[in-house]
Amino acid sequence: MANSVSGMAVNDECKLKFLELKAKRIYRFIVFRIQDQQVVIDKVGGHGESYDDFTASLPANECRYAVFDFDFITDENCQKSKIFFIAWSPDTAKIRSKMVYASSKDRFKRELDGIQVELQATDPSEMSIDIIKSRAL
Repeated sequence: MANSVSGMAVNDECKLKFLELKAKRIYRFIVFRIQDQQVVIDKVGGHGESYDDFTASLPANECRYAVFDFDFITDENCQKSKIFFIAWSPDTAKIRSKMVYASSKDRFKRELDGIQVELQATDPSEMSIDIIKSRAL
């Protein structure tokens, strides 16, 4: 259990699942939530799941952290992938929740070694597949 500056612990299972996503590529995404002063896994998406499956797993009015393994083809026709860290903080979430997630984000992100792109989103349009593609290239 890693302890953070904000008093938020990170469950070891979070780091283990992230390492599996990064090294073994058996997951497409992982959604995390804060529960009882620690970051825990909310949902894990299998390798066959799509970006739409991922966005559908984010609650409309609650904050979450998420990582998404995005596969794409470069202009040079090379197959690549980038791991996105997405801080989901919808406008409709409770203010206290937004503050807790915002204050714990950097510490949690540091626990996940291998994040390549970070995105902050307050509504689905801020993390559309077009934005993901443009940030990956």
